[in-house]
This record gives sequence, C-alpha cells and structure tokens, in this order.
Amino acid sequence: MISLKVLRAKDYPRMPWKNGGGSTEEITRDAGTGLDGFGWRLSIADIGESGGFSTFAGYERVITVLQGDGMTLSVDGQNTRPLLPLDPYAFSGESKVACALLDGPIRDFNLIYAPQRYAARLQWLSGEQRFFSSAGTVLVFSISDALELKVGNSAQQLGRHDCLQLDGNTDLLEISVNAPCCVIELSAH
Repeated sequence: MISLKVLRAKDYPRMPWKNGGGSTEEITRDAGTGLDGFGWRLSIADIGESGGFSTFAGYERVITVLQGDGMTLSVDGQNTRPLLPLDPYAFSGESKVACALLDGPIRDFNLIYAPQRYAARLQWLSGEQRFFSSAGTVLVFSISDALELKVGNSAQQLGRHDCLQLDGNTDLLEISVNAPCCVIELSAH
C-alpha cells in the first residue's frame, strides 16, 4: 500500500551537527533517531563559515547548494570544482571533508544513504516534467514557492523547501511536476 506524506518546511526539526559545528533541519529519514540507525536521511544545513564536515562511515552523500554563492570542498585532500547552486556533488561519508565558502554563508541540501541497504538516484528538474518511477520510496523536494505535483490521480501543492514523501511503491508510478524540484528515488536491496 502506497503512503503519501507532505512534509512542510516550517515543521522540520533542527538538530546539531555530529561535529558540533552547526545545525541541520532534518526533512525526513527512513528509520532511527538522532544520528544513528538510518538507512537514508534528507536534510538542509546552514553553513555560516568554512570548516570541516561530520564523518558518516558506511554512507554515501550527495550535497547541493540551495542558497548563497557556493563553496568548494576538499575531499580527502583533493579540491572539487566550485559547487554552485543546484549543482549536486557526491562523495563518501567516510571521507575527510572540509568546505571553503566562495562568498558568505550558504544553505545546502543533503542526501545521506547506506549503499549496502539502498540504491539511490538524485536529479534536479528545471521545470515541467513527467516521469515514471518504480522506486520503493520517492521524495520530491520543492525549490519553488508553488509546485503542483501529481502522483497517479492525486494532486499536491508544495511550497518552497516542502517535500513529498511516497513510500511503499511496487508499480511503475507516473509523477508530474510543474516547477523546479529535486527528485530522489530510493530502492531497498
């Protein structure tokens, strides 16, 4: 049985970083509490200054700048290209990572998942799209003030940074969106 939940940005709980260097708004996760026990987790972090990232051994991470000018990362001593808004970058949660902000504070969007438990696909859509997914969990994260989302015969309205979470999909499901968003598909192994 498919379950559909609309998660509102105003309701996201704020949590301290593992390394104590800042805070994160947690959007959703599959299980667990605090910073333990999850198979996947979606969040928004506010980065006010350059510095180190928390380590998440056994996980993969995909990070995307949402607001601000961007950053570069040092991942195990190697510098990345400048990461600008809506330009996702994937890296191992076990890596030693530090960020250098390009010009002031940023907000970023994070997917952290356990690859031994889930296959993940993340893509940014620039506007009106229709697609099909067979993933068990589909997350649609809005970066628009008004996103209309259709899942099968159900229509939902999302505001900026709201997220639709669909769980329990076992079919090829039709999804359409009318504004920029991020689509994440997670399938348990």
